[in-house]
Parts: sequence; C-alpha cells; structure tokens
Amino acid sequence: VQLVESGGGLVQAGGSLRLSCAASGRTFSVYAVGWFRQAPGKEREFVAAISRSGSNTYYADSVKGRFTISRDNAKNTVYLQMNSLKPEDTAVYHCAAKMSRSLPPPSSWYKNGYDYWGQGTQVTVSS
Repeated sequence: VQLVESGGGLVQAGGSLRLSCAASGRTFSVYAVGWFRQAPGKEREFVAAISRSGSNTYYADSVKGRFTISRDNAKNTVYLQMNSLKPEDTAVYHCAAKMSRSLPPPSSWYKNGYDYWGQGTQVTVSS
C-alpha cells in the first residue's frame, strides 16, 4: 500500500490543521493506520492510531483532547484533525499502516511495528 500525506503548513498557536493520509494499492479497510511525528533532533513519536474499522482510536497523552483521528474507508483516507495547536506540536507528521486482524488488538499494538510509511508533511506552529 502507498501512503501520501497532505494538509501540513504554518499555523499560529491555538490554530487548527487537518492532515490527510491517502492510501492506494490494496484493500485499505484491512489496515490499521497510525500517525507519528518527528521534530528536529528528537526521536519519532506515536501520535494517534485508528483500527481498521474506525471503531477504536488511540492517542498519545500529549495530544489527547486536542487531536482527533478518523477514517473514511470508501475514500481510502485517514484524517488527523489537530486543534489548539502548540509550538511543541511542530514536526514532520507521517502516517503509517499495517495489516490488522478483525478482532481488535490491544492498544499497545498500535504504537509500533508499522510496515508502510508515507513521506511526511511538515507542521509548523508559531508562538
């Protein structure tokens, strides 16, 4: 599966952005999808993930209550709505996908082990 992110940009603190992750190549609905970010000089970190059906979502504590992940399997797209953005949210955001069984795995499964990655989209939050 190929993944392409879009929607990044420059926004002031307190503003909002919506990232999109468009997938192509295979049956998208069998894949769990995660969003990760990497700031300069820092390790990549988990941001959010969504189950293959969209019924289960998971968030890092740092974004809980501000970010919302969703998906539209008919459009082969996953979204990350980011509200109340902070300067510390500045990073390159990547989406990633891996095949998932129909029974939902534990939440820890969603935080690593992805097989497919997009190239990323830059998000910059000014203070």
